[in-house]
Amino acid sequence: MPPSKTQKTVFWFDDGKRPNVADSLEKEQDINLHRLAFSGPKADNWGAMSASHAYCITSTRQELPEEYRCNAALLARCPDLLAVSASGAGYDTVDVAACTAAGVLVVNQSGGNADAVAEHTVAMMLSLTKNIPQTDRSLRSANRVAREKFKGWNAKGRTVGVVGIGNVGSRVARICGPGLQMRVLACDPYLTAEQVQARGATKVDLATLLAESRFVSIHCPYNDENRNMIGARELAAMQPGSFLITTARGGIVDEGALADALKSGHIAGAGVDVWIDEPPPLTHPLLAFDNLIATYHTAGITHDSRNNMADWNARQVAGILRGERPPRLINPDAWERFTQRFEKIFGFRPKAG
Repeated sequence: MPPSKTQKTVFWFDDGKRPNVADSLEKEQDINLHRLAFSGPKADNWGAMSASHAYCITSTRQELPEEYRCNAALLARCPDLLAVSASGAGYDTVDVAACTAAGVLVVNQSGGNADAVAEHTVAMMLSLTKNIPQTDRSLRSANRVAREKFKGWNAKGRTVGVVGIGNVGSRVARICGPGLQMRVLACDPYLTAEQVQARGATKVDLATLLAESRFVSIHCPYNDENRNMIGARELAAMQPGSFLITTARGGIVDEGALADALKSGHIAGAGVDVWIDEPPPLTHPLLAFDNLIATYHTAGITHDSRNNMADWNARQVAGILRGERPPRLINPDAWERFTQRFEKIFGFRPKAG
């Protein structure tokens, strides 16, 4: 059966990121792109959304008004929606179960900013153990303290524990293992010991990782399984004087428990790039600690990663609308229903592989 002449339509809310998926999608001749604004007339927004086939959605919860998050209510108002493509590795703004039930594919850009996040993670780790932020602040102060106060530790020979050894975690393992000559442990229930070994680490359970690691680095997704996974009990199980780095998603580490662990001195320092509320309020208790490096979800923001994610996002969406199976499909169980809906809309069946 020949391809349908039905216009393929995509919508995207301008989130201020440059470059972005819309810039790349405009180069696709057979795609009609709607650039929308959160502040735009709701009737106009929903008019474009309800007639579209793909939604390019931001991965950041705080950037997206509740009514434009991809959930069952939105899907009910967008009957021809076939795919939702998150702008980054995270997809917190998408109800994957609701999409699967509706036959809507969910994809992300996992790996597009992996190098940037891994480099940021190791930069935090080394800055913490060398007391670089404290030294910088002292040097700029009229009340300088003796440099011996900032005596740190070498990374070589020490143990780093990676929680989740996917795209980012495996890069952290590579930098820390061969690069810094560290021992690398990893906790990842979805990979075998052989797979973890191939990614440069030794597979252990979370309890072992916490007990044996001088540095613990979080790289797992945020979901019901991992919410507050690192709480008071887990922090207490870490070595006295150890360091915690989280560049994954806010809500995986219990922020209140981390503040308590830093206050007690059990945790020597922390690097936090991701927060429940982004950016966190100035009154957030973690921001009061001199031995905490705080960034606000900037680990993955580089010129290189922005280019990657915009290009990957556009190519994935354009491929789906041509009937191709996407490379970073989050919900493969939706494929069969998706193919039926796709054929009904466009008049031809998508490719199986």
